[in-house]
Amino acid sequence: MMWPSVALLAFVTVQRLGELALARHNTQVLLSSGAKEAAPQHYPYMVALHSCWIAGLWLLAIGRPIEPLWFAVFMALQAGRLWVIGTLKGRWTTRIIVLPGAPLVSSGPYRFFAHPNYVVVVGEIAVLPRAFGMPVYAAVFSVLNAAVLYVRIKAENKALKTTMFLK
Repeated sequence: MMWPSVALLAFVTVQRLGELALARHNTQVLLSSGAKEAAPQHYPYMVALHSCWIAGLWLLAIGRPIEPLWFAVFMALQAGRLWVIGTLKGRWTTRIIVLPGAPLVSSGPYRFFAHPNYVVVVGEIAVLPRAFGMPVYAAVFSVLNAAVLYVRIKAENKALKTTMFLK
C-alpha cells in the first residue's frame, strides 16, 4: 500500500512549507523591529540539505511500510517542534535573527536545552527515514546535518552573546 507513506510525506512537506511561511513572516516583523540577521552565509546550505532530505524521501520512501515504533518517535518529535515554536512565538524563525536587548528565552524547552529546535531537527532527520526502514539514508543525512549544525550553532551562539551586551 502506497497511501500511508504518501500521507506521512505529504504531512511533513506541508508542515515544512507552513513553517517557512511562518518563519518568513516572523523574520520580516523582527527585522522591522530593529533585529539583525547574523551569519546568513550558511542558510542556503541548510535549505539545500533539508530540501534534498525531503525530496530524497519522496523518491525512495514511497510505498515502503512505515515502522510503528519509529513513526511514534517521529510524532513525539512533532510535539517537541510545536513546543519550541509555541515557546518562541514571534521570535521563531529559520534564520539567525537577533533582537538587540531582548532577553534570551529561558522557558519551555529552553529550560532543558540551549537549542531545543536543533534537538528536534537532529531527531527528525534520523528518525523519519528509519520509519521507512532506511537506516543508511538516516545516517548519511545525519552526518550532513551535523556539519551544517556545527557551523550554525557556533554562529548563533556568537550572535546571541553579542546581542546580550547591546542593550
